[in-house]
Amino acid sequence: MHCPFCQHTDTRVIDSRVSDDGATIRRRRVCEACGERFSTLETVELKLPVIVKSDGRREAFDARKLRSGFDRALQKRPVSEEQIETAVRAVVHHLRMTAERELDSRRVGEFVMAELRKLDHVAYVRFASVYRAFEDVADFREVLDRLEHETPPTEGQLTLLDEEADTGKRRRR
Repeated sequence: MHCPFCQHTDTRVIDSRVSDDGATIRRRRVCEACGERFSTLETVELKLPVIVKSDGRREAFDARKLRSGFDRALQKRPVSEEQIETAVRAVVHHLRMTAERELDSRRVGEFVMAELRKLDHVAYVRFASVYRAFEDVADFREVLDRLEHETPPTEGQLTLLDEEADTGKRRRR
């Protein structure tokens, strides 16, 4: 490792610590030439699949795009940064586990929707409406009905439809 201060090629590790999540190692180093100390972060670099877009273009996976998709769907929702990071890591883990060199963007979207469904049903519906290109209210109603019937109530998540809506009476506002 080159010293960032004097560019000397000989630095020595004086301390190593594993991060809380176990994904990185922080190394404290000292330069043998100038004596300056600095820290480095070491992470495993695994090749993620190339994402094949619906129009056939191929793009390298970009974790920032993934995170921004989560952020947009979860905007103004009661979900912590830690929960979002955990969901992003889960999607990246799914991508790695496919062991494929190329992956259709639709599959990535399905991974994202699965994580959003666990986190927040409103965010799930937001993302699904864009991802699946809903064209009318019936598309929304279909997803809402499926969520209401397939998903047991989760602590901390609000119901999507009130009791009156479940009996077929729509509340007027």
